[in-house]
Amino acid sequence: MDFEEKDMLACCGSTKFVREMVLASPFASLDLAVSAARDIWFNKVDVSGWLEAFAAHPQIGESSSSNTTSAGWSRGEQSTAVATATDSSLQELAEWNARYRQKFGHIFIICASGRSTDEILAELKKRYSNRPIVEIEIAATEQMKVTELRLAKLISAKAEAASKGDSYPTVDTKKAEDRVSIIGAHITAASEALAGKPPQVPSRTRPPITSHVLDVARGYPAAGIEVNLEMWNGNQARPQFGKTDTSGWILQGSSTTDKDGRSGQLMKMVDALTPGIYRISFNTGKYCPNGFFPYVSIVFEIRESQKWEHFHVPLLLSPFSFSTYRGS
Repeated sequence: MDFEEKDMLACCGSTKFVREMVLASPFASLDLAVSAARDIWFNKVDVSGWLEAFAAHPQIGESSSSNTTSAGWSRGEQSTAVATATDSSLQELAEWNARYRQKFGHIFIICASGRSTDEILAELKKRYSNRPIVEIEIAATEQMKVTELRLAKLISAKAEAASKGDSYPTVDTKKAEDRVSIIGAHITAASEALAGKPPQVPSRTRPPITSHVLDVARGYPAAGIEVNLEMWNGNQARPQFGKTDTSGWILQGSSTTDKDGRSGQLMKMVDALTPGIYRISFNTGKYCPNGFFPYVSIVFEIRESQKWEHFHVPLLLSPFSFSTYRGS
């Protein structure tokens, strides 16, 4: 299906995302559209584009006055929250929305579909304690969930319109909501992987192992950090703590973080990862000569059941500390 900018704007408010999706279309299926959307959102849209998309949403608990497709979808996505709200919970939600916005500089973003007001409020309170540089990554992931749901609605509406011979669809929000189950293929992909089955998704559009470095001390992405990715191939089945065997590590690829702190391509584009022990290393000493760490290495294992997954290993860096977590 071909898409115009007005189609994509209903799915995501980022101008960069919209233009890239229009250029990437047509798409033969929802799977291909979602795969392209994820690649564009996480690898081509920068933080300012994320913030632009956030700003296009009404706050949770509020409605948009515009009578657009996007506004109709927002109402549908928040319908469970509205149905379960009380005067007191709405008041508390408004207060926490204000506190969140004051701290982070953007509205609270969550995929609200099917969530009650109490569930949303609990998640808002939990995420409020995050550092801004961590929270914006979480918000971007939630925005992608919303975009995927809306792509499903858009494609469903266009398919129905095409079958009726309409030149352009008039979106029936209720019917589109009922068809969102087709997005379940993406949710069940992980469980298929656990069973050792390749998920029914198209070939990868980005390398299976990526990284993203955020400079917590300065509050922005860390550009210019050298990154190496290696795989264990030593005499022992796995590296042993306290024992050094530098010859056991085989370099898979190297890169340098860009202006958004992203590592770029660290290995070949393969559909199925080779299971084993991997090590990703960051030349933090060169980036921060007066810091505590000359370099940082993170060792992790990818099992047979995980070879179809994508592994994102972000590094949150300050001169005297660092932390990491497993991304999607």
